[in-house]
Order: sequence, then C-alpha cells, then structure tokens
Amino acid sequence: MRSHPDRIADAWSELVATARRTVADGLVVGTSGNVSCRIKDLILVTPTGVPYDRLGPGDTTAVDLDGRQIIGSLRPTSELPMHLAVYRATPATAVVHTHAPYATAVSTLVPELPPIHYMAGALGGAVRVAPYALYGTDELAANMLDALRDRTACLLRNHGTMAYGNSLDQALDRTAQLEWMCRVWLTASSLPGHTPSLLSPAQLDEAREKLRGYGRHD
Repeated sequence: MRSHPDRIADAWSELVATARRTVADGLVVGTSGNVSCRIKDLILVTPTGVPYDRLGPGDTTAVDLDGRQIIGSLRPTSELPMHLAVYRATPATAVVHTHAPYATAVSTLVPELPPIHYMAGALGGAVRVAPYALYGTDELAANMLDALRDRTACLLRNHGTMAYGNSLDQALDRTAQLEWMCRVWLTASSLPGHTPSLLSPAQLDEAREKLRGYGRHD
C-alpha cells in the first residue's frame, strides 16, 4: 500500500500532465483553463497564473472542500468555486475546465448544443449552456451546477467548457468529445442553404442508454 504522500505526488503528476495536454490539444491558450482531482476530502488543483510547463513536484497545490489551502504556497485557480461546487454536488473525482474555441463559439449562439451526434448521450444528454456570470464567482458556479443537472459536461456562455469524471482521463475525454461535437455542429450549420439534421429526443435517449458506462475505467 502506498503512503498518502506518494499518492498525492502521483496524483499531482497526473494532474500536471493532464493540464499540459489541454494546451497541446488546443483546448486552452496560455494559463487559461484549469484542472483538479480529488483524493478523499483533498482537492488538488492547478494554481493561477503559472504556465503548466513550469509546474513541478514542488508546486503541488491543494485545498479542502471549503477552499482552505492545505498544501502549497501558490494561489489556487481563480475558478476554484466551480471546481468545489462540482465536488460537493457530484461523485466526481476529476474536473477539467477549458476555453476550447469551438465550444466557446457555440456557447455564444444557442442555449444548448443542438443534438448533432449521439455522443451527447455519453455526457448524459443534450449539453446545456450555463448563463454568463463573471469568472471566479459563486454566481458562475451556481449557473454551472444548474447546467450540469443530470449531465457530466456543460458549456459556459462566452467562456468555455466544464466536464467531470471518475478520472482525469475521463474528464479530459469528455471535454474533447464536447469540443468535437461543437466543431461538427458549427461546420455543418455554416453551409448556406442547408440545415443540419439533428437527433430527436427519443434517438438521443436511445443512444444514452446504449452508451451508459461509456469511458468508465472502474
């Protein structure tokens, strides 16, 4: 059995690797976006204003479920209220927030992502857009939670994406699936004189049932 410090060190290493992937995959630019994971009542989270490629083992940053800093001297992400809201309200053990370009574009156009593909079922159904609120606020966290009702991902109006899962890989995969669906819908809807065909609620429900457990590793 590994010691608790070793578990934290391993989790931090995986968190930093995931944060770096969001940059490499074009889901964030610079230090935008943030990543967190949960170990019991400890939340490891990326710090604010530090490029991910500069983060090392000595930069571990962690808070408790009330937001009190437990580990580290770097200030936690300004979006900490959203991360904590997810952990308090869901069984999530990992959260990924990005400023993915296609998803952010869609968030400015519609109240929910039109059901362009059955993979929406893997996120729980039609992906809602949370109303705009200033970043880092409790209002934004509350809007996000409402949009996440019975879902594992949502869009944040004029802002980006929020997704959670039972692992960092799953949370990141859900983010990537959402960004891809947004890109598909924007591409299909941009052709003059044509309207994309969309899935009916019944078709989306059918896909959701078939996809139940998609991406689970437990």
